Amino acid sequence: MNIYNTVGKMAIGSRLRRLSELMMDQAGEIYALYGIELQAKWFPVVYALSGGAEKSITQIAQEIGHSHPSVSTIVKEMVKQKIAKESPGKDDARKNFVKLTAKGLAIKESAKIQFEDVNSAVENMLGESQYNLWKAIEEWEFLLGQKSMLKRVEEEKKLRESKAVEIVPYNESYQQAFKKLNQDWITTYFKMEEADFKSLDHPKEYILDKGGFIFIALYQGNPIGTCSLIKMDNNTFELAKMAVSDEAKGKGIGFMLGNALIQKAKEEGANRLYLESNTILKPAINLYHKLGFKKITGIPSPYERCNIQMELSF
Repeated sequence: MNIYNTVGKMAIGSRLRRLSELMMDQAGEIYALYGIELQAKWFPVVYALSGGAEKSITQIAQEIGHSHPSVSTIVKEMVKQKIAKESPGKDDARKNFVKLTAKGLAIKESAKIQFEDVNSAVENMLGESQYNLWKAIEEWEFLLGQKSMLKRVEEEKKLRESKAVEIVPYNESYQQAFKKLNQDWITTYFKMEEADFKSLDHPKEYILDKGGFIFIALYQGNPIGTCSLIKMDNNTFELAKMAVSDEAKGKGIGFMLGNALIQKAKEEGANRLYLESNTILKPAINLYHKLGFKKITGIPSPYERCNIQMELSF
């Protein structure tokens, strides 16, 4: 138990497995106490078939919440012990159906008294416990059904990494990073166009000197993302040249850059942001929707790759 006390709650899966193995081992001893030829791991399958009707392995797996391979393995073991039998389906011979044999039904009947005693013992344990394990398991199953542990850990990872991200104004030392970040994503999906070369090679002349702004996202001091505001008129900026390095994707960098530029546009007195994109860039389009942008029919674009235009008014 020392390892669980040392590692803490992140070992919850291992500890639950240990508890499960302990319960399964003791369940085997209980079956032996009542002289019942049944393995503990077979119980859910036996119970699912206890009504006497035949069921497919898929049906059983869905009912007991096990995987298809797991149920298939258990059924093979039960068939070998003549507790269950398989037969091809009447309508589809490729699908096997399972039912309890006479021996299996007899085991089910002889286990009724054991089930009553086990249920009473569990109820007594719940009464002795400070926390109701049964209800806690139900609650955890519900929570994991709503959002998997993987998703929860991904969110914590993103939150932790985002704290190491800094959004800073552009200066000339970031010119090569600004160009490379944009050029990398453009050439991954499209081709570089004349307007790209102008703004990426000469950001000061084509963006900053015309009243625009460029922000750089730094992760542990390294440039990993960028985005700019290109001034269109006194009330409108174009959100453009957003790019995030492949290794930094999944950290929420685009959302942080977008919010920083929205705030900057507001500080500059603008009441509208405009952008151009392409619908094959689904993550980018989802990001823009998340930031509040709506699809519009805008002005003619200088970019061949543009097939969607969006705006955000505030």
